[in-house]
Amino acid sequence: MSGKSVIWGGMLVGSTIGQFIPYLWGGDLIEYAIWGAIGGFAGIWVGFKLAKMTGAL
Repeated sequence: MSGKSVIWGGMLVGSTIGQFIPYLWGGDLIEYAIWGAIGGFAGIWVGFKLAKMTGAL
């Protein structure tokens, strides 16, 4: 698996989890966007670290 696909997967999972967080307390649309972006950035960071650890980068 290439490093790019690990990073993209991290972004997908992170943004999905980030968008689910406001759902728990009934947030509005702007909170979904903000938390989705935060989760996406966190997922990119985790994906980059995983790709670097496995030697894919």
